[in-house]
Amino acid sequence: MIGYILRRVCAMALTFWAMTFVAFLIMELPPGDFATTRVSEVSAAGAKIDPAMVERLREMYHLDAPLLERYAVWFGGVLRGDLGYSLAYNTPVNQLVASQLPNTLLVEGLTLLFMYAVAIPIGIYSAVRQYSAGDYVASIIGFIGVAVPSFLFALLLMWVAYSSFGVVLGGLQSQEYQGAAWSWGKFSDLAAHLWAPILVGGAAGMASLIRVTRANLLDELDKPYVTTARAKGLPEWRLLLKYPVRMAMSPLVSSIGWLLPSLISSATVVAIVLNMPTLGPLLLTGLLVQDMFLAGGVLVVMAILTLIGTLISDVVLFWLDPRVRVSAA
Repeated sequence: MIGYILRRVCAMALTFWAMTFVAFLIMELPPGDFATTRVSEVSAAGAKIDPAMVERLREMYHLDAPLLERYAVWFGGVLRGDLGYSLAYNTPVNQLVASQLPNTLLVEGLTLLFMYAVAIPIGIYSAVRQYSAGDYVASIIGFIGVAVPSFLFALLLMWVAYSSFGVVLGGLQSQEYQGAAWSWGKFSDLAAHLWAPILVGGAAGMASLIRVTRANLLDELDKPYVTTARAKGLPEWRLLLKYPVRMAMSPLVSSIGWLLPSLISSATVVAIVLNMPTLGPLLLTGLLVQDMFLAGGVLVVMAILTLIGTLISDVVLFWLDPRVRVSAA
């Protein structure tokens, strides 16, 4: 298993370089740069900007350098742990990312646990009780969850919470607890705010996982090894969990790699609606003002999360599926 993990880590290094290069090219696609965007904003406001200052800005941040040279300077900083300096916030990107990353990991990690904890049992029930009333209810919930946009669900939830209960949803903490030391009151306040982004963020993913779990398990239940195990007299619940459910989990486990960054990127609009202090709004700001260091720093974090999620899914698949162990050997 150690050799399997080492091979995956070596492949991750090359993948990380490719992901950063593609992300840099995407950031460079829009015409102009931060300097031209800043000049346009100042001009639209009716003020004047010193051309010499713009040139100093271009020279300081290598905005006039060729594409590959700018990438080399930026990627060299990334390897040293320096994500650059945000021109939009006048703050090192490391500080901006460090201030929002814990909140992002907390919200998205709990959202991921919520999705799997709810979707897998419902998917198993829908497959075992195919065409039952519960199966139809789960299917309807799944279709609604996939069809309703997350930001619309967030707006509806905010409206219902305020109109029915007088509760204002938004943020992760109340005003009086922001910046305060951790206490039981602050923890309770955080828990009272966390349920909304977890429910909104996990609704669509949970609906998809229910359908995937149901479809995979239905494919496994009709296979000969299940019939053989049932003929040997194994209890139905033990047979179900030991064989077909275990095999049906492989596609779900393999989705961990792309679920982590997709939760961040897809939750950007939801984070803005709910006023969440996460990485999504930072990425959007960086892209809107063409702050390459800020946008690039957030994309680097998302690339790292993708690679970590992929490594976790590979290790779990190695333990879960004997076919992966045979192919790895």
